[in-house]
Formats: sequence, structure tokens, C-alpha cells
Amino acid sequence: MKDKILSAADAAALVRSGDTITTSGFVGIGVPEALLGALEQRFIETAAPRDLTLFFAAGQGDGKDRGLNHLGHPGLLKRVVGGHWGLIPKVGRLAVDGLIEAYNLPQGVVSHLYRDIAAGKPGTLTHVGLGTFVDPRVEGGKINAMTAEDLVSVMEVAGREYLFYKAFPVDVALLRGSTADPAGNISMEREALVIDGLAQAMAVRNSGGVVIVQVERIAARGSLNPREVQIPATLVDAVVVAEPQDHMQTFATAYSHLFAGRFRAPPGAAPTMDLGPRKIIARRAAFELPVNGVVNLGIGMPEGVAAVAAEEGLLEHVTLTAEPGVMGGQPASGLDFGAAINTDAILPQHQQFDFYDGGGLDLAVLGMAEVDAVGNVNVSRFGPRLAGAGGFINISQNARQVVFTGTFTAGGLVVGCSDQTLSITTEGKARKLLEQVQQVTFSGARAADLGTPVLFVTERCVFQLTQDGLRLAEIAPGIDVQRDILDQMGFTPLVDQPDIMDARIFADEPMGLRVDLLHLDLEDRIALDAATNRLFINFEKLRIRTRDDVDQIGTRVETLLTPHDQAVDVIVNYDGTRIEEDVAKDYAEMVAGLEDKYYARVTRYSSSAFMRLKLGQTLTRAPHIFETADEARRFLEQGE
Repeated sequence: MKDKILSAADAAALVRSGDTITTSGFVGIGVPEALLGALEQRFIETAAPRDLTLFFAAGQGDGKDRGLNHLGHPGLLKRVVGGHWGLIPKVGRLAVDGLIEAYNLPQGVVSHLYRDIAAGKPGTLTHVGLGTFVDPRVEGGKINAMTAEDLVSVMEVAGREYLFYKAFPVDVALLRGSTADPAGNISMEREALVIDGLAQAMAVRNSGGVVIVQVERIAARGSLNPREVQIPATLVDAVVVAEPQDHMQTFATAYSHLFAGRFRAPPGAAPTMDLGPRKIIARRAAFELPVNGVVNLGIGMPEGVAAVAAEEGLLEHVTLTAEPGVMGGQPASGLDFGAAINTDAILPQHQQFDFYDGGGLDLAVLGMAEVDAVGNVNVSRFGPRLAGAGGFINISQNARQVVFTGTFTAGGLVVGCSDQTLSITTEGKARKLLEQVQQVTFSGARAADLGTPVLFVTERCVFQLTQDGLRLAEIAPGIDVQRDILDQMGFTPLVDQPDIMDARIFADEPMGLRVDLLHLDLEDRIALDAATNRLFINFEKLRIRTRDDVDQIGTRVETLLTPHDQAVDVIVNYDGTRIEEDVAKDYAEMVAGLEDKYYARVTRYSSSAFMRLKLGQTLTRAPHIFETADEARRFLEQGE
């Protein structure tokens, strides 16, 4: 069998003008830097190849010169179909200036297209993208006016609408692995991710194309453990051994045993964050973490939630994930994003998106650049600046709960924290809450129709998505609603006695969030005063999100009242309480059962008119829901 090892220049010579090429990578992970550099050099020296179609899923670059930025030359590219553009400004400029045909499709859809092209299918049928700029009734994913061909169409199957993304042959794959043998078997034991290498290789092989893989070392023929081979030799046409500087594990880290999963980091290995807008936002978002649930954290602002979860001792109680295939552990940030430490598993990217698209995520924490009155979010296009959607559309449309995170304004925002309050020292120059977003990456109307719980978390306030638009749900202590919120927005939200954000968010010390989320304080929250024959229940700022939460509350009350020989009067504090819609019926049934068995008279109170309304809808047998604790007590005393 002939060896498949070539130089980078010889491998680049295999790419012909007019070819469709696909490349591996996620930010700086798995990027075939040597191959891309060789292809660029060939074009500079010979003006060939020309008129390539580039087809990629995740963003592959450093925002400057590396990764797919090597291909950002007029004439080299004719068409680009990609998932995330923000890290490849040289290619992005070609698209924005109308020098190439260009499409932005959801990252997960591109990932699935690799698999469907390999299987000989006509394309990918999915609900992902409905109602966003990818929908052909909006923009069809087209980036500029010269892009004419429709790659996305609407189809109806079994009475439901779907989007159909058209497949096409792929001629060349430029991929990456760790080790190859001379026959072309490829392992990835030193890579932080496996991404879509196998699916891409199959798609190209079954299209009659050429698969080229960059590695860092060569092993003897037949010496690779077959269970570690990610791309078998039968799919590989050429292997290139890269120099170390062109084969960094990420664009920020040459190599980490932790990212490769060879060792586990001890608790506290990751640094904590300084208190500022980023940590404030991450802390508030962390209040939504579902115990024993699965969470996706997006790039940028949401990355801070992982650091907060680690600081609060919550990592063992949630499974954090990232779209390129990370399951468990603590995701890295910056140019290391996509890598993680202490992971449970690393999956192929298309399988991760299978899980996401099917509703496997309990919570997604994502960034937001622009938000409008109906809850639309834009993270993909801002005039001449092209960021792209990446996995945002797949994730935001399919998670059971979504939390968007970002500063309230942008450009020079400075805040201060003192005595557990927030002050705006310097306001940002640019508004982010606008009358209308420039591009719809997330459809607020569709989420509201589906009943998806959606929050918008900033450093100074929290908004909640409703059928009628955004509602101001919480404000930071020290913030003036008119001056610091309403005057800085392009629309007027629904305002109805917003709650005060938890003061612990604005203090330096850890918040003790583990106690809150694990309900370790129920003994303190639910107490019986046998002398007065009253049960006191303090649900202030409690989140009741699962059936297990409901059962824990019911068990605590049963434990206290079963030995008690008479019915008790009950006072319940619902200030800042949240009862998720999914468990509202279970909660109401549990309360009704306790009332029938143990309670004499029950009085409830909440300072929030919105909460009083919700309680009235949930607890249909509750005639008395007061605004203050004094009113609730007086009601009981009047009946004595």
C-alpha cells in the first residue's frame, strides 16, 4: 500500500479551480492551519485555484489572520456557505462587499448536511430556522444581493412546517487529526474536539472527492488502536504533517492535557471572575441553572456562568455542554472556547446537535447584541458587520428555557457596586434594546407562541418574554427605573412592580447559590410554631422548577404536620417566587392536598401584582393573596 504522506504544498495542489471545499474547526480547535496557509500561498504565487465554494459549519479563525482568513482573497472564493462568520473578517468583507455569493445557515444544519450528503440524501429537513432570517420568507440565509440561488425552502410534512436545506456535492475536505499512520488512519487523541471530521470525510468520499488530513505526527503502519481511529484510511487520500506552530490545540493554547481529557483538574483550578458587569450578569443567569439538568453556554458573556457555577460549587449538579460536542465539565473561554476541562464525554458535533434539536437542553444561556419589543434577538448582522448565527438558532429554538445575557448598553459602560447596590458610573454609548432589530436570529413571537420561558438578563435589570412583548421583571438595587432603564431603551416594555434582583449578586463574596438551588434551606423556609398553631412558609425568591422541587416542599410540610394533632393556620411569603408553568398544576395539586389534610386557614402575600395574579391562576382555591405580610397576618387575627 502506498504511503499517503505529502507536503502541505503538494496537498494544496490537489485543489482545483471551481471545487467545493469543506474545512474542519471550531474557533481555533481542529483547524488545519498548515493546509489553509499552503492553499493561500499557492493562490498568491500562481493565482490558482480560483472560484472555490467554501462550505463550513463553525467559525474557524482568530478574528484576524488565522483559520479561514487565509482564504479571504478576491478571486480565490466564488461562494461561501457558512455557519459563523464573526471570526473570519477577511472572508466576511468579501461577502458584505458583494464580491462573492454568501449564505449564513445554522451551524447545526451545516453539521447535519455533512451527514446527509454522505448518505446521498437530497438535503436536510428540520424545523430549525423557522421565523428567523434563514427562513426563505424572510431572507433565506442570503447575505448579499448577488446571492440568487435558493438553498432553503419551506415544506409541509404531516401538517407541520419545516425548512428544507438543499444538499450539494463536496469535492475536497481539509481536516485535522493528531496522529496518522502511513496508510492514512487518523486518530484525535491530542485534539480538544472531534467535531465533524468523519462525516465530512464520508461526504467528500461519497461525492467522489479528495480528503486531506493535517496531523502532528506519524505512527508505524498498523500501530494505531482501532478504537482511537476517528477517520479510517479508506476515506483519506493524503496526510500532511504540520509544524508545531500550525498545529496548536487551540489558537490560545499549544497543548493542554486537560483539554485532551488525559487528566482532570482539581476543584478550584479555574480562576474566579472579578465583580463587574460580566460577573453580575453571569450570577443572575446562574440562578436559572437546573439541578441535574443539561445546559448550553454560548460564546462571550454566557461563558461566565461556568465560572460562577464553579465558584458556587454547582458544577457537579449540572451538566454544562458546548455545541461542538462537549458534555460535562467546565467550558473554556476566549480563543480556547470549545475546549473544556473535566469533561464526561466528547461527541461528534452533528450528534450534539441531534440532542439539541430534539429538545435535550433544559437551559440555554446565550448572548444578545440587539433585542426588540417583541423579544426578537439579533446576534448575526449589524450593518456592514457580519457575525453569523453559528449554533445560536439551533440552541435558542430548541432549549426548554432560554436566558439571553448582555450588558444593557454597549460602548464605554462603567458600573460600580457598593453595599450590595449597583450604580451606573458611565452609560454606554450604544443602545441594545431597540424598537426593531436589524436581523432576526431568534424569533420572540415564535417562542411566545410555543410557551418557551425566556429571560433577558442585563447588569441592571431582567426582562421576561410574554405574549404581549417584554415585561420588566426585576431591577437591580440602586437603579432608577426611568433614568437608568426606560430612558435608555428604544421601546417601552410592560412595567408592573418589578422585583428587586437578589442583593447577593452585587457583593464580592460567593452567593451561597448551592443552598438555594438544591433546596438545602427548606428546614429554615418552612417552620411550625406549635405555641400559636401556625405554619410559616417563606418562599421568597424560591424557584420551583421540577416535580422533585414540588415533592421536597410537600415532604417537608408533611414531616412537620403529621405528628401535630390539629389543623394549623398558614402564612406563605411568595415575594419573588417563581413557579414554572411545567409544574404549576403539580404544585397546585400538592397544595390542595395539604390544605385538605392539615390546614385550617391559609393566607398568602406577595408585593408583586404579577405574582399575585399568577398565584390566583395557579392556586384556584386561594381566595386571599395579599400585598404585605401585615395584611396577611391581620386576616388571620381577625378570624380568631
